Amino acid sequence: MKRLTPLILLSCGSFNPITNMHMRLFELARDHLHQTVVPELKLLCGADVLKTFQTPNLWKTEDIIEIVERFGLVCVSRAGHDPSQYITNLEFLNNCQHNIHLVKDWVLNEISATGIRCALRKGQSVKYLLPDSVISYIKKHNIYMEKTE
Repeated sequence: MKRLTPLILLSCGSFNPITNMHMRLFELARDHLHQTVVPELKLLCGADVLKTFQTPNLWKTEDIIEIVERFGLVCVSRAGHDPSQYITNLEFLNNCQHNIHLVKDWVLNEISATGIRCALRKGQSVKYLLPDSVISYIKKHNIYMEKTE
């Protein structure tokens, strides 16, 4: 059996609520990195989060540069997003391309936490989109039911 290098993936995002696709990000990134590099610590995000690096005053440019240059970034594709274009649009990311890993998800990923919250407010089923324990917690605590959520 192939000896695998220990890997730490740090992720950001709302995870609100956490979906199976959020968990899938970690699996895809791990598989990609074990096949391509010897990782230590990387920031993991979906392409939708990578796009937010362009949002003024949301992220500090110097923080992004330090994270990407020092540790690296793993970005998993998402339907409707072009992570390559997001990197090209930001000079500081373009300069760090050597430390950015783009991972193509071979399963179409159109699940979003925003869509999940909307479905819950409408009383629609989210079974198989969220872990059963998360669905139970949401029902038990009656969250995501108000339009103000």
